[in-house]
Amino acid sequence: MFSRRTRILLLGAAITLGLLGVLLIEAPEPTRTVDEVMGEPSEYLDREIAIRGEIVDGSINSTEHEFELHGSSQFLRIDYIDASVSNGLDDNRTVYAQGVLKYIDGEYVFEAQIIKTSCPSKYEEETQTA
Repeated sequence: MFSRRTRILLLGAAITLGLLGVLLIEAPEPTRTVDEVMGEPSEYLDREIAIRGEIVDGSINSTEHEFELHGSSQFLRIDYIDASVSNGLDDNRTVYAQGVLKYIDGEYVFEAQIIKTSCPSKYEEETQTA
């Protein structure tokens, strides 16, 4: 039949192809910016996506579990009522959110399932009180 060397090479090729197949099938969704999503929202409607943006100052509403993210020129309301939220949800923080974009009452709303916040930079100036 096949020599030992040929069998080892075939086994290695099969394992390599199997691993490549798993990576291609389970490839993570790329993170998109608020501007990218809101530029063509119908393209992402009712799809699970990952989005990144900065929380708008004063937009966090803890009772409604909502806040607004902004990009360079676009805004998007985030509903995080059913989301797993990391510590540090605060104004002007960069946020990674994973969820589904919906169109509700004439407005695009991102229903988040996972929200991760960036850590505050250790290089930020500390506010001094008098």
